[in-house]
Amino acid sequence: MNDSGDMRADIKEFLTSRRARISPSQVGLPESSRRRVPGLRREEVAVLAGVSPEWYTRLEKGNIAGVSEEVLSAVATALQLTDEERSYLWELASSARGTYRKAAKRKPQQGPSAQMQWLLDAITGAAGFVRNGRLDVIAANDLGRALHQPMFESATTKEHGHANFARYHFLDPASRDFFIDWEGGAHATAALLRVEASREPHDASLRELIGELSTMSAEFRDLWAKHNIRFVHEGAKKLNHPVVGPIELYYQTLTAPSQPRSSLEFTTYTADPGSASAEKLALMASWAKTESQPQ
Repeated sequence: MNDSGDMRADIKEFLTSRRARISPSQVGLPESSRRRVPGLRREEVAVLAGVSPEWYTRLEKGNIAGVSEEVLSAVATALQLTDEERSYLWELASSARGTYRKAAKRKPQQGPSAQMQWLLDAITGAAGFVRNGRLDVIAANDLGRALHQPMFESATTKEHGHANFARYHFLDPASRDFFIDWEGGAHATAALLRVEASREPHDASLRELIGELSTMSAEFRDLWAKHNIRFVHEGAKKLNHPVVGPIELYYQTLTAPSQPRSSLEFTTYTADPGSASAEKLALMASWAKTESQPQ
């Protein structure tokens, strides 16, 4: 399918999935046992948004390029979209209008700048790494590599020449032991890729990754079909590390400036001071330093 066809499909799937989750009673409409589809009908959304049923049907088929922001806002309100979902709908509309750059292929990631790696190496008490929107790890400090040792040593990493969180999560069975909340991580991973697909609809490498995951992972196919999205990626994560055992860490992500758009994210993992996890993180740092020394 070409890029425009992919974009129309994304818009259709997103709006359809949001419409399906709203019951008539949530918007003050009577319930009926004759409903053939879950949630609201198209014509009901059209009434709530103040547009004609024909017009909304056209929009739900992916024809979003000429839609005004006022109408999009009305549709978003009718579908009870969250702030993140509204932002995602605006991303889709902007991409469809050609507002974002139209690069047929994004240049391959050349690796971190020297300054970026210096910053990572200067952080000794936290695990740090930089990733792009496709969830490729392009730089890490010693503790960041030690923390994610199973991923860096995974066959998925060796096959492609670089670590990728999505490939490791869905295509390496060992990830189910490493990520204690594997299912929660799977939801977040698919949602992050869904947002990146709206931002970079012409990224051939991203489309290839999504196609690979969809072909080889039933769990990813199911999550991708849900069309859930996630912009903010931070919180607590529990890992079962092969060296120190179970460890609970807090991660925070910051956007790193890049050209022509900000698509790199800098993430650090820290532990609650004085906790058992903090002791394990310190032990891991010592082990990482030993492992990095020439043998």
